[in-house]
Amino acid sequence: MPSEIQRASPPEGDQHWNAKRHLREALDEYFRRISRRVYLSCELPVYYPDEPVFAPDLIAVCDVELHERMRWVVSDEQRGPDLALEIHVAGDANKDFVLNVARYARLGIPEYFAYDLGKRRLAGWRLAERGASYVPIVPQEGRWHSNVLDLDLTLEQAGIRFFHGSAPLPDARELISRLSSMVDDALRRAEEESSRAEEESSRAEDESRRAEQESRRAEEESRRAEALAARLRALGVDPDADG
Repeated sequence: MPSEIQRASPPEGDQHWNAKRHLREALDEYFRRISRRVYLSCELPVYYPDEPVFAPDLIAVCDVELHERMRWVVSDEQRGPDLALEIHVAGDANKDFVLNVARYARLGIPEYFAYDLGKRRLAGWRLAERGASYVPIVPQEGRWHSNVLDLDLTLEQAGIRFFHGSAPLPDARELISRLSSMVDDALRRAEEESSRAEEESSRAEDESRRAEQESRRAEEESRRAEALAARLRALGVDPDADG
């Protein structure tokens, strides 16, 4: 097997890496949450018998073991990828939008999507019923449906977004942002509850002090009354007598 992937152009940098990383994160989290086994990888070398090695920006393989791999060898795995996705950032887009369409169909990859980041262009293909060639996936209301993933792809200002029905799949950044917001809200509520508890405690302490003061005043009045009664008795006056 060849060990090197021939590149027509140098690696495409942060835009390229971030675009595919965010897609994989969104899919990883979604399939984990619904407990569906879908193996996902970015730029994993794929080896077909008697074929030059290639490494799509993203591949998906359904219902296989979810362990880490250094490569995908079709003869060992007994199957090829179910879906491939390429993201074009710079240079000639012919490889992604023409050459790969013919090659991936010939290899029998059921679905293929290509996205041109600069031109904001998305296209998809799936194998025809006889499996010999690709037919275009026609978008419906701006969405390209993937039968393999049972998800829709759509274009947004920031790039590609996966949808399940009307619900967008968040990537790791968005999940972290949501969790951070939830933590902030929880901390704010805890602080508010603590503040209310302190206020209640302060009010209770005030009430307790007032009750103690009232009790002391009552005791003082009682002592004064007893002292007055004692002086009256000393004078021969019965304080309990009527009149």
